[in-house]
Amino acid sequence: MHFTGRTWRPNYEADSCIIQLTAGCTYHKCHFCNLYKEEPFAMSPLSEFEEDLSEIKSYQPHARRIFITGANPFALSYEKLKPYILTVRDYLIKCQSIAMFASIRDIKNKEVWQLRKLRAMGVNGLSIGVESGDDDTLVLANKGYTSQDILEQCRKLNEAGIEYYFVYMTGLAGKGAGYRNAINSAKIFSQLNPYFISVDSLTLFPGTKLFDMEKDGKFIQSGEKERIQELQTFIKSLQIRTHLFANSKSNFYPIVAYLPKERNSAIRELQYVIDTVEEKEMRHYRNLLKSLE
Repeated sequence: MHFTGRTWRPNYEADSCIIQLTAGCTYHKCHFCNLYKEEPFAMSPLSEFEEDLSEIKSYQPHARRIFITGANPFALSYEKLKPYILTVRDYLIKCQSIAMFASIRDIKNKEVWQLRKLRAMGVNGLSIGVESGDDDTLVLANKGYTSQDILEQCRKLNEAGIEYYFVYMTGLAGKGAGYRNAINSAKIFSQLNPYFISVDSLTLFPGTKLFDMEKDGKFIQSGEKERIQELQTFIKSLQIRTHLFANSKSNFYPIVAYLPKERNSAIRELQYVIDTVEEKEMRHYRNLLKSLE
């Protein structure tokens, strides 16, 4: 398999076959991220992609789901993406869905008719690291889009019938701003249709802009209990049916809930953690995190 640089996939794609189409990230400007910092964006030749599909076929001829790696392979234009997607079916005739990472920025270069065509080819399951739906937080994180962009671009996905998932990040707004971030993000997300929402919690690493801003006193991290309170507010405020997974390594306390059915039990469970665990213990956990892999 032709994997180069960092190969990263969400934990919920653990059972998917993994293949590289791109390496690196087209953006490199998010203030909290250093995952692909030293990797220029590159596109795999179609010949290499076919060789990898052939190898997957030799081991998993009946594979039903493929996850394409790279920070945001959906950044490729419709015309560049099309031959790769069509080739998947040449090798894996039972493949039902082709998933990948995407950014809100990456949807802008595609018309609804093109999205519909991609959906018909099998593209389904875009993992979108929106991180927030609050404009002030999006500016702080330097995401390169606004809450209105999130609405407009994801409505295009809705129209095309492409399933998508959101990532929300507690703590990203900084100390004292978690409540605002949760309220405004839930308001935006509730106007859309994410199949599920994965929740991470901000963990600063050297080499990121927010890490440097904290050292210079220009960014103050929210406390661990404030982050859990932010998550409670987010859960309370979401007005859609969705699965919520706050069980990644970055979360001090892992929790999974189907909303709105399990809303109250999730809020009570988080409150128990707030009431029974010391802030110092939570902060110690965060300080021990050297990576999120």
